[in-house]
Amino acid sequence: MKHFSTFLAAAAVTLSVSLPARAETTLTVHYPMPGFFKDVMDTISKKFMEENPDIKIQFANPSATYEEGIQTIMRQAGTDEMPDITFIGLNRLRMANERDIPVDMGPMIAKDKATMAEQGFSDNILKLAQVGGKQVGLAFATSNPIMYYNADLVKAAGGNPDEPPKTWDEVIALGAKIKALGDGVDSVDFRWQGDDWMFSALLFGAGGTMLSEDESEVAFNGPAGQQAMNVVDRLVKEAGMPVFTKQAGEQAFVAGKVGFAFQTTGALRNTIKNVGGKFDLRTAEIPLLDPVNGKLPTGGNAVVILTHDEARQDAAWKFAKFAAGPYGASVVVPGTGYVPNNELAAKSPEYLGDFYKQNPLFQAGLKQMPRMIPWYAFPGSNGVRVTQTIVDNTSRVVDQSATPEEALDDAANEVKRLLPRS
Repeated sequence: MKHFSTFLAAAAVTLSVSLPARAETTLTVHYPMPGFFKDVMDTISKKFMEENPDIKIQFANPSATYEEGIQTIMRQAGTDEMPDITFIGLNRLRMANERDIPVDMGPMIAKDKATMAEQGFSDNILKLAQVGGKQVGLAFATSNPIMYYNADLVKAAGGNPDEPPKTWDEVIALGAKIKALGDGVDSVDFRWQGDDWMFSALLFGAGGTMLSEDESEVAFNGPAGQQAMNVVDRLVKEAGMPVFTKQAGEQAFVAGKVGFAFQTTGALRNTIKNVGGKFDLRTAEIPLLDPVNGKLPTGGNAVVILTHDEARQDAAWKFAKFAAGPYGASVVVPGTGYVPNNELAAKSPEYLGDFYKQNPLFQAGLKQMPRMIPWYAFPGSNGVRVTQTIVDNTSRVVDQSATPEEALDDAANEVKRLLPRS
């Protein structure tokens, strides 16, 4: 018996030595805009690795903007430098898909369909990251443009902070009064720089579209586009909006020197932090040129799987679901200001159910969710150049070197040249 016990013990030792440790899968993850997302990504990845100890997350160098991000991925596609996972701006998913870079998540979703629904992934949410019916990603952070305002300046200019402007006419009139306060105070910072998102907010808010339905003709220089660009022109001429850079506008607003700022909900947490107690910060819904039919572009990004390695792909799918799921949303929303992209997170007390009651500054973006439509993605490989064309011509209106009509027509002519030829 003693010999048998000794044999069992020896066998157990041999078995424990011969069995390999569970293999660890390392995923390289790339993301844009670290100013918004670094803390969020660190929190989500840490929690994910605690729950999945066999998967390690390492981050590639983040890109400063969505535009830089997609260009980085396009360069790295098919090379050893390409990450396993990336986060792509919603308006650049089409560009990536036309190069066949993202892995189709459709089969993965079909396999996990029951649990996906339980985790708050509704059909509407899934559609945000679809291109031509292909599931190229999962919406991770979604946003819409809102109005930030300095209630102290509004009050000093004779306005009622409890009843913020509901039309662009009211914004312009009150902005002019704020500008007239003097002492280095400016009226408005409208965040037109960087991409076409805020122009889209005006255009879609007027019921317009970027291209015709069949995408054969430029449409943004039509009546709705004229209304949109006229708002930019009037903000300068009548309200005295200066030619801010993005950074200068942000700094002036948080310093208490600007009455209104129009930009993404995604900047809300940083704005709250940077304003501190310097003034009474408020938020409200952005005015629409067509209050009945007006829509708003959905900003933000989607988590996209790039790796075709089977083991890493399984691990990447786990991470994608976790990041875009209820836990991820419960980190993204309070950590940035983005609106919830997950229904379970939005409704459950375990996640964000009570958050909006306790944090009224976040409610403006939430109220606008029914008006959100996809951020338009131009066809073809020139999407970044098309966007820059719109930005450059908006800049000409802001610095008053072109009329709205001239800027729109010039932009339309250049965009038409950049679009794919049928």
